Amino acid sequence: MFPRTKNRKAISTVLTTLIILVASVVLGTGVVLYGTSLFQTNAQSQSLATQGVKVWADAKWANGTAWGAADVRNSGDKLLSVDTISVRGTPIPFSSWYVDTNSSQVTSSNYEQALNYTGLVDGHGWMKDYTGANPTVYSTATCPAISAYPAAQNRIQINLVGSSSTNPILCLQQSSGPISLKPGASAVVYFRLPQSVLTTVDAGSSGSVAIYAGEVGAPQTVTIASQ
Repeated sequence: MFPRTKNRKAISTVLTTLIILVASVVLGTGVVLYGTSLFQTNAQSQSLATQGVKVWADAKWANGTAWGAADVRNSGDKLLSVDTISVRGTPIPFSSWYVDTNSSQVTSSNYEQALNYTGLVDGHGWMKDYTGANPTVYSTATCPAISAYPAAQNRIQINLVGSSSTNPILCLQQSSGPISLKPGASAVVYFRLPQSVLTTVDAGSSGSVAIYAGEVGAPQTVTIASQ
């Protein structure tokens, strides 16, 4: 006689297929949710805030001398490098940026002040200091001492309210590359536009100013002032 075999219960083919299908859906959903979460985390961690953007076409000079300025702040939680400033699609070279990132000078009060334009040194096109004089020598304890003009043209000394006793003087130095900002850090940047990008004819019209740190940033539309 043949030995009696025991009956064993097995999972049906339909049930097995259903289990595999459900597992695949759960796994796929988990991967998608993780990827979405990771993307959102990276996107939200980088943020560049700009305010007070100004552009001035100097009315005294018909040769197309113009300047701009902006407050920038790293409002994210990753190190940022501001590497692009352009006006009406024309990039401003780093050597035409003048930057102050010193937190003892770029105070919250200074950051909230309207950026001003001090006029140009006769015959040179470089900005005057906050007293309205040629940028000869930094005589304050705040700004480092430098030699007389024209060596001083790689620095700009400005006070945003016209008095050094009210707010710290900004000591803007000529840049040689991107502006590095730690999370929460702020900077004031003045920039000289390439010749004839804007002229006095453009005063009162609108222009776009784009400030970026890599892919972070956005263009803004400003009214070009005549000074």
